[in-house]
Amino acid sequence: MLFAPDTEDVLEFDATILNTAARATRSGVDQLATTDQLTALMTRFGFSGRFDGDEAELEAVRRARTRLRQLWTLDRDPMVEAVNELLARLQAVPRLVRHGDLDWHVHATPQEAPLADRILVEAAMALVDVVRTDETGRLRECAADDCDGVLVDLSRNASKRFCSVRCSNRVNAVAFRERRAADPLA
Repeated sequence: MLFAPDTEDVLEFDATILNTAARATRSGVDQLATTDQLTALMTRFGFSGRFDGDEAELEAVRRARTRLRQLWTLDRDPMVEAVNELLARLQAVPRLVRHGDLDWHVHATPQEAPLADRILVEAAMALVDVVRTDETGRLRECAADDCDGVLVDLSRNASKRFCSVRCSNRVNAVAFRERRAADPLA
């Protein structure tokens, strides 16, 4: 385990929500376009707290997704500045909580705070751990030339390059065809 379990969960959520943006999907269609899609995503990841489920909240979460994408791609020192600004602006106050089936973990916003704020603060708190362990290199963009997806590499040897098996298979198939074309006898 590279990070605390709740940090890893948040980083995986962050990569997932970032990969719902139209630019990151194979179809070019935003996968966070409806309140039903937002509800499904939040249910899948077990978010607790206030959830309005309306168009205003959806739009706020989509703006938060854009801000999160900016944070994800920053180098370490600029990330520190951005994370500190975000935590201060949203008045984050870390505290340990336990709810549902989850043991003690960190929340830094009240449960009644707007969903978009909670998403950004949880992301910022996870990025605090990423920065402190000097592991910002584990937050990556997909290595496939035709993909704008992101990934968090939680592998032991930090070798993950693709946001999905689909991207990995596609790149490997292209490389195979290129090798075959270069040497038809192989």
